[in-house]
Amino acid sequence: MSQTTKRALAGSLKHLLEKTTLDKITVKDITEDCGVNRQTFYYHFQDVYDLLRWLFDQDAERALGDKKTYDTWQEGFLRMLEYARANKAFTVNAYRSLGRELLETYLYRMTHGLLFDVIDESSSGLKVSAEYKAFIADFYKYAFVGLALDWIRADMREEPAVFIARLSRLLEGEFRRNLEKFDTGASTLEQPHP
Repeated sequence: MSQTTKRALAGSLKHLLEKTTLDKITVKDITEDCGVNRQTFYYHFQDVYDLLRWLFDQDAERALGDKKTYDTWQEGFLRMLEYARANKAFTVNAYRSLGRELLETYLYRMTHGLLFDVIDESSSGLKVSAEYKAFIADFYKYAFVGLALDWIRADMREEPAVFIARLSRLLEGEFRRNLEKFDTGASTLEQPHP
């Protein structure tokens, strides 16, 4: 029952975000749209931003699923962009409001998780510390999220498949090449590869 109520509240938030920005939506608006009382809302979430975080997490899990390997990362990113485009009004209104920071945080977290798994898999046979792997994942995370935010800002006109094809071509073999640069067995950042 609890997950059903959470999904219903999230559905109401999504519905409202199709019409206006997050900073103009109140708990009262959500509960009226959902048909529940404010106490029910506060039983599950602290505030509207907490609900948005939960919604992002749920949607990300569905979008990415098991697409976190070297052979499938492109499909994981493609699903993220297709989700954003399919929910364009929701995404744009979250982006253009106080929820922008939550959207960026969500994108950074999901992208880092996906990339770290891919980079970890790509490091097979190499002695690369977890710190270096995280550093490489962070580098690519910032590049991808920056491009994705520009894509959102540009009204998502470019087809997600075209966006991902370019990204895939650019990154082909790069994860392994960059890991090889850090193949020292070093455990700290004070021992960089010459």
